[in-house]
Amino acid sequence: MNFLSFKNIAKSVVIASSLMTAQMASAEPVNLDELLKTLEQGKLFQSEENQRREAEFKGQRDQQVRLLNEARQERDASIKLSEKLETQFEENEFKLADLSGALTKRMGSLKELFGVLQQVAGDAKNKFSTSLISAQYPNRDVFMDEVAQKMGKSSKLASIEEIEQVWFALQREMTESGKITTFKAPVVLQAGNKVEKEIIRVGSFNLVADGMYLEFISETGSIAELSRQPASRYLEGAAAMQNGQGSLVDFALDPTGGSILGLLVQAPDTQERVEQGGTVGYIILGVGLVGLLIALERFISLFLIGSKVSRQLKRPEASSDNPLGRVMKVKDENPTADTETLELKLSEAILREVPKLTRNLTFIKIISVVSPLLGLLGTVTGMINTFQAITLFGTGDPKLMAGGISQALVTTVLGLVVAIPTVLLYTMLNTRSKNLIYVLQEQSAGIIAERSEKGA
Repeated sequence: MNFLSFKNIAKSVVIASSLMTAQMASAEPVNLDELLKTLEQGKLFQSEENQRREAEFKGQRDQQVRLLNEARQERDASIKLSEKLETQFEENEFKLADLSGALTKRMGSLKELFGVLQQVAGDAKNKFSTSLISAQYPNRDVFMDEVAQKMGKSSKLASIEEIEQVWFALQREMTESGKITTFKAPVVLQAGNKVEKEIIRVGSFNLVADGMYLEFISETGSIAELSRQPASRYLEGAAAMQNGQGSLVDFALDPTGGSILGLLVQAPDTQERVEQGGTVGYIILGVGLVGLLIALERFISLFLIGSKVSRQLKRPEASSDNPLGRVMKVKDENPTADTETLELKLSEAILREVPKLTRNLTFIKIISVVSPLLGLLGTVTGMINTFQAITLFGTGDPKLMAGGISQALVTTVLGLVVAIPTVLLYTMLNTRSKNLIYVLQEQSAGIIAERSEKGA
């Protein structure tokens, strides 16, 4: 008998007392005989109720004993089953060890064969996943991976058919790497849409379509146009390859299967290199353009003036459309002047012509000197940016420093590119203007000598 049984007994006693009290209250005795009779009836009712409850309690005790016996029998059965399974597990381990030894002995050299096969399948899977030949023959790496996984994790042996398929895949890779073949496949254009195109595969090196280089994206198994195509000389070879019809053509071959081509298209062109120079680079180019325009104007002007001076040297009549003619007119305007006066007037005329001949040449010279200094300014600015990047992020990532170093080097190059031709242009123009001045001085000295001879 447990705690629950005692609880039920107490609850029953309370209920019986309440019923007896209610009965007594409903029929109130009028004398002592009736009171004695009422008490006797209540005692009899309570005795019957207690007997019924006692019988119920005895039945529950028997049920609990029965459940306990059943639980003990189930426990004993489980213990026996556990002992049996443990014994069977130990026996199976011995059998498995014996069978593994027998398998190893029977396999002999085949075990080494399957080990090599597993290694070859794993290596071929990595090779096929990035090979351009997979663009024409997809999902070859999936089969190789299945063979390697099968022999690695589950320790299962490959069948003859699987060994032959591995051999066939390796042989096809070797054979196709030496062929130029054509096949059709969807190509992802730069705009993002897919178009079915005829693709030329040059071994395992390059893919070409419509005179443009393609790339094979191994992660998705798709073919796409390069975001940037290489230089035009390479594209000419690709177009010649597509239109060659079996003839020999010059073609730029990438022996790495696309790695060198990817680096080639990442190389910045002239415009991108100029943009790397930043604000200082644009200032240098602007100054250089101004200097070039001034030099062009001076070259044309001096060329025209030189042509007029050459024509003036061939005729005795003075013309006012060229410096030499204007200097010669001084002689005609002063026919009676003495030699010294004429010499001074001729010198004055020559001095009036010199600024016209040497105009803006000094500015060109200044540009040739300032351009390298601006390049040096860009170099210093770029190095400052580089050191700031090193201070903030350290030296772990070279790309963070590449921007500043690129600006430093590009501005230096731009400064030299502007300064070198500007110096040459200034030298040429200065020499040409001095030659014209020498002609004026020479003719002036001749006029004075002629006048001196007449005076003598």
